[in-house]
Amino acid sequence: MNEIGKNLTIFGLLIAAVGALLWSGIGKGWLGRLPGDIQYTKGNFSFYFPIATCILGSLILMFILWFFRR
Repeated sequence: MNEIGKNLTIFGLLIAAVGALLWSGIGKGWLGRLPGDIQYTKGNFSFYFPIATCILGSLILMFILWFFRR
């Protein structure tokens, strides 16, 4: 049980650090505006789906989880 607690603490601190970096403005210019993100605007209707950003986030999360599993 100690190992699970350690991993959860490290993972929580990692999420907090990434959140603090994003909150401070790092990544503001490119995060959510990658090539492949879909943006449609017509009149006063706009639709935005950040598919490339979702894929990038998924790959980063997969790598982090793979690293902790080893």
